[in-house]
Amino acid sequence: MPATLRELRERRKSVSATMKITKAMELIAASRVMRAQARARQAVPYNEELIRAVSDVAAHTEVAHPLTLEPPVCERAAVLIISADRGLAGAYNANIIRTAEGLIKRLEEENKQLDIYTCGRKVKDYFTFRNREIADFWMGFSEKPTYTDAKYIGVRLIEEFLKPTAEGGVDELHVVFTRFKSMVSQQVQIVRLLPLEVVEEDTEAGTGPFVMSDEYHYEPKAAVVLDKLLPLYIINRIHFALMESAASELAARQQAMHSATDNAKQLIDSLTRDANQARQAEITQEINEIVGGAGALAG
Repeated sequence: MPATLRELRERRKSVSATMKITKAMELIAASRVMRAQARARQAVPYNEELIRAVSDVAAHTEVAHPLTLEPPVCERAAVLIISADRGLAGAYNANIIRTAEGLIKRLEEENKQLDIYTCGRKVKDYFTFRNREIADFWMGFSEKPTYTDAKYIGVRLIEEFLKPTAEGGVDELHVVFTRFKSMVSQQVQIVRLLPLEVVEEDTEAGTGPFVMSDEYHYEPKAAVVLDKLLPLYIINRIHFALMESAASELAARQQAMHSATDNAKQLIDSLTRDANQARQAEITQEINEIVGGAGALAG
């Protein structure tokens, strides 16, 4: 049954109100993503110097640190999945969950026990709804993570890695997060964070190759220096993943709201044409009724 003129006008009014909301959310996301990118760029110098320090110490010492030791047999793995606290970001959360499920399936096929850690409300709700056990979770800061948030997560995961497997510890840690490429491109990545592999080039952070410094003399000992630097390095990598995910989330939300606004405009134009046609049909019907009534009276 064709919609009446009143129904078309009410629907057009409703879509117009929705379009105002999506446009406002697009502008808010656009302003926040710029700040998220700025925070990520500000952290680059510290990230570079920390990687350089870790690389220098690891290259000039024979000390074996627990965070860098490969277990003879990997029996238990942990997966940290970083998603958003809110929706309305297109396929952002769905892509993260799909990639995480693929990683979990692969690890289970390797006969590894799994501990799932989540950061973000959406991924937590996903696993909770499916009655999947979650070892720990964090949420409430997906759009604006701080170093303190990363430290809470890093300390918790390092403790689990250093704990013996027989006591519930893990042998390796994987992180699933979204790398910000551009405003229209975000890529989900999987990084094995522990055991740590210190190399001369950090391709994840995009900082480029480093030139090793001359040999140092460490006080009090190289092992103590390495013991302080490696946890900082792990926390910094988690902070980097959180900031990249925040920028990716906001960029995805801006694109989603921009598409929603465009679709609303097209729908409003379509409803306007339908309303005009319905109004013309009503006018034509009224004219025919008047002419018909006048003819009947004249007869």
